[in-house]
Amino acid sequence: MTTPGSNASSTSSESSDERSIESRIADELGVRERQVKAAVELLDGGSTVPFIARYRKEATEMLDDAQLRTLEERLRYLRELEERRTAILDSVREQGKLTEELEARIRGAETKARLEDIYLPFKPKRRTKAQIAREAGLEPLAEGLLADASVDPSAAAAAFVDAGKGVADAQAALDGARSILTEKFSEDADLIGELRERMWTRGRLAAKVKDGKEEAGAKFADYFDFAEPFTELPSHRVLAMLRGEKEDVLDLVLEPEEPAEGPSSYEAIVASRFGIADRGRPGDKWLGDTVRWAWRTRILVHLGIDLRLRLRTAAEDEAVNVFAANLRDLLLAAPAGTRATLGLDPGFRTGVKVAVVDATGKVVATDVIHPHVPANRWDEAIAKLARLAKEHTVDLIAIGNGTASRETDKLAGELITKHPELKLTKVMVSEAGASVYSASAFASQELPDMDVSLRGAVSIARRLQDPLAELVKIDPKSIGVGQYQHDLSEVKLSRSLDAVVEDCVNGVGVDVNTASAPLLARVSGITSGLAENIVAHRDANGPFSSRTALKKVSRLGPKAYEQCAGFLRIRGGDDPLDASSVHPEAYPVVRRMVKSAGQEVAGLIGNTSVLRSLRPDRFVDETFGLPTVTDILRELEKPGRDPRPAFKTATFKEGVEKISDLASGMVLEGVVTNVAAFGAFVDVGVHQDGLVHVSAMSRTFVKDPRDVVKPGDIVKVKVMDVDIPRKRISLTLRLDDEAAAQGGPKKERGGKPPRQRQQRGAGASGGGGKGRSSSAPAASNGAMADALRRAGLA
Repeated sequence: MTTPGSNASSTSSESSDERSIESRIADELGVRERQVKAAVELLDGGSTVPFIARYRKEATEMLDDAQLRTLEERLRYLRELEERRTAILDSVREQGKLTEELEARIRGAETKARLEDIYLPFKPKRRTKAQIAREAGLEPLAEGLLADASVDPSAAAAAFVDAGKGVADAQAALDGARSILTEKFSEDADLIGELRERMWTRGRLAAKVKDGKEEAGAKFADYFDFAEPFTELPSHRVLAMLRGEKEDVLDLVLEPEEPAEGPSSYEAIVASRFGIADRGRPGDKWLGDTVRWAWRTRILVHLGIDLRLRLRTAAEDEAVNVFAANLRDLLLAAPAGTRATLGLDPGFRTGVKVAVVDATGKVVATDVIHPHVPANRWDEAIAKLARLAKEHTVDLIAIGNGTASRETDKLAGELITKHPELKLTKVMVSEAGASVYSASAFASQELPDMDVSLRGAVSIARRLQDPLAELVKIDPKSIGVGQYQHDLSEVKLSRSLDAVVEDCVNGVGVDVNTASAPLLARVSGITSGLAENIVAHRDANGPFSSRTALKKVSRLGPKAYEQCAGFLRIRGGDDPLDASSVHPEAYPVVRRMVKSAGQEVAGLIGNTSVLRSLRPDRFVDETFGLPTVTDILRELEKPGRDPRPAFKTATFKEGVEKISDLASGMVLEGVVTNVAAFGAFVDVGVHQDGLVHVSAMSRTFVKDPRDVVKPGDIVKVKVMDVDIPRKRISLTLRLDDEAAAQGGPKKERGGKPPRQRQQRGAGASGGGGKGRSSSAPAASNGAMADALRRAGLA
């Protein structure tokens, strides 16, 4: 890898580093190095992960999108590592301190942490006590005492007293020598690396509540007196404690090991490293005290900073993964499809906002009704909704799950009962992020003459028809299906979520003649500006009749066309293949298939018997291998198939509308609203989501709750326990579990409620706020915070 400013002599070594990067990634992924090289070349050439995964299988020898995403992330990290390595080598070289041995150690560092450990002694820093001591001529004293403990420190120090150099007496000389040795001990890369790993495997994070913060920080109560090994801390607990510290409720301490009597084992390792031991010699005690001083004032502080960062990074990575997985499930939720839908954005005082969209998502009517307190115009509301449903042949009712949702759901139920001829189906829809969309610039452009409050109802209706097409209009972070999202790295979270959206959009495909600019902007190879150009061209010239017509769009060049064409669909166009995921570059292969089968293209598409009679290997050539040909045949069999599941709805139990209606032992149907590391939240229709803890998901061990359920899943759950004052509902997926007796939750061995600490610990992420029955979830907090509040865990 060439770095700006590198000299010619380093070019070969940097090329070697680049090869090393590819080799390392290949080892990590368990694939061949040539596969990684091919993928890197494509990525560097501007290809996207979806394009490479779908249309360059021969080049990468079938690397899938998950492997490619990991490869892309590791490539970024390792290249940053190489850039830092080059900068460090240049810095040490400029100082005139770069020996062959040191250069070998720097080049051999495999992580950023190891690289910084090696660089630490050479890193430009402010003038330290050790530097001042060296300038006073005390380094020979320090090295002499370290080399020979038989020398009396005070006697040796007397020879270095020099008032002119700021060394007033023997004690001042010894203090300077101690500073020099302390810096020496704390900047030994191998020693620091060993101590860091020891502390990681043996240490623990301890939390204590600050004086007088018990009441104000009640949501962090589980951490008022808490300690757990670093290696056993789940991500949500780490982030909860860091949040508690940030809010000035908790004091956190990183303890190197369990408290024990006597000297620290870490001090013994430092002493051993430099040959220090108490053998009764004059200098042994002074050297031992120096080791203790170095450990407590420098090394432990340094390791604490490193491990705190390591804990946060690991917790962030896990939280980002949870967020990304939940977002993927939400985006790929079953679409209701092209069915006229009535969207209801519930509210009490301000009324229920109503929007009707036709089968294509076009807004055909809006209104505001006031069925609830204080107006109580219930019958009038039903009459208005019935008229709208009949006039526009409405099929579905989408109800936002915010304030007054259950009351509005009851209204819709009565509408269906009183007007069976309308054949309506009601569905509760997450409204997370709807308010963000309503106030966005795109919403103003898309619905310019509509009141902001009504835009939310439009969004709710459209996200039932096609969750993916509607949710891409919202910043993924505002959809909020993660945990502790506001405590995470903005760059890391955005990069991960954007990748998920890109994969989902391209996995489903996009109708270029109906897609919005935000949806088109998520297609491989299409930027926001290019998406707007496509829409402008479509508006000016009418629908695209072929994929090749896309080349007429301003600024859509050959590379962009190559990347996007296969993911864009044109239904009813000039070429039937344009409605499939077959890339235009592969159309010649299909023409050969058509000729071999003696059919027209239209006759071949969907003709299973003919397609299965064709041998894929007969159509392989120098450009298109067996994987691509096989994909083409599969696509022709079911062209434009949607990978998302079939649409279905949950039915909430009649008469169960609020938490007080619940009773232990009830079996209910509900919808999974969110999945966290510690369990899943389920909406059973009572304004507070219940929590199915990971321990109540299966009879067998569950490592990841997502292995059992995903957001949007419809599940049967049993109510195990209801805590009305704290608004907590404990649920289980194991319907043969025995519900808790009245008076408290069921106990496990040891007398503790099952996983109670983890549940409450998770609750700190909610950040306060009221339940759904009293106020709509704030868009900035997102669905996870809303779910935590509704589950009573905040």
